[in-house]
Amino acid sequence: MPALKTGRPGGPRAEATAHTGTGRQPGERGSASALLRRLVHQDRDDAWAVRLLPRLAFGFAAAYTLFALASSSGSSFVAVCGLLTLGLVVWFLRRRRQLLLGLTSTLLTAGLTGYFAAAGEAARWGTSALVSGEAVFGYWALAGMALLGAWIPKNHPGGRGVTVVGADLVIAVASGIGMIWPEAGVPLGFLGVSVILTLRGGGIQALCNGARKVSGRRSGRKDTTDRDS
Repeated sequence: MPALKTGRPGGPRAEATAHTGTGRQPGERGSASALLRRLVHQDRDDAWAVRLLPRLAFGFAAAYTLFALASSSGSSFVAVCGLLTLGLVVWFLRRRRQLLLGLTSTLLTAGLTGYFAAAGEAARWGTSALVSGEAVFGYWALAGMALLGAWIPKNHPGGRGVTVVGADLVIAVASGIGMIWPEAGVPLGFLGVSVILTLRGGGIQALCNGARKVSGRRSGRKDTTDRDS
């Protein structure tokens, strides 16, 4: 029979435990000190601290500024609410650039036509305010018509927002003419917006395709009648 090995039970690991007095390895103290140094000294490439902390600081500063402005007066509160609403709309529509471009152009056109109407009313003392008010609402209706007309066609050949911008430029020119001749501003704007929507929306191409289909049908009927005769 083989001889049994005798000695201290547990082998080398038990000897290391007996020398240290505890079950902790000698390298654990170094790892604990390294962890402590990492907690105390911030890393230079810490993405969380570099990116998030400045955003939090600027966010709290902006929130406090908006709160201070909104609490100053009622008009300031309305203005801050409008700015926040506009910011949320821009944030939600940031990926739909054509729609955002169309809405921005429509708002600018509404403000510009209102300014032109007010300036024309101030320049003309003999004209009643009713005419200028009807003109303003007519320009706003044309701006809404341009915005809706650009998104009604299913297959739009170009950018829809660019179409709205072109129509709004026509409305702005028509409102400038309306400062001198109030009765002609809205009809000219309607005519110009209709032309822009027809050209940009593929209306002429649709008419050409329809005319080709009609001519093809007529030529086919003539061929059948000639064969029958």
